[in-house]
Amino acid sequence: MSERPIFEMTFVAAPEHIDELGHVNNAVWVQWMEQVAVTHWRSVADPEHQDAYFWVVVRHEIDYLRAVLEGERITARTWAGENLKGAKFDRHIEFVGEDGKTRVRSRTDWAIIDKVSGRPIRIPPEVVAPFTTPS
Repeated sequence: MSERPIFEMTFVAAPEHIDELGHVNNAVWVQWMEQVAVTHWRSVADPEHQDAYFWVVVRHEIDYLRAVLEGERITARTWAGENLKGAKFDRHIEFVGEDGKTRVRSRTDWAIIDKVSGRPIRIPPEVVAPFTTPS
């Protein structure tokens, strides 16, 4: 993991998350990744930044390591990566079971979009600071 600030959220695998194989469906993992990232953004970003910008996914890398079954509780841990390039930066997420074992690990590249122009912009340092500097 990183020395960067870590944000955590907990999920419980409900019946609607389970696929025909009896475990959390891959599409659900992607939805949870977005939910974790957006909740993290809203919890630490300056309200002015939230009004001015939004983020879009440009790339996902996902490792599905262990299945999660209905009723299992997992903790998502996320932190900003080291690759801040222009409009993009990477975010890491690990989903860990109550047994401490990582179930899913991902790295996602996000691009920042200016809400007024609808176009990507270079990430302002003050926007990314809460995600890269321990408080």
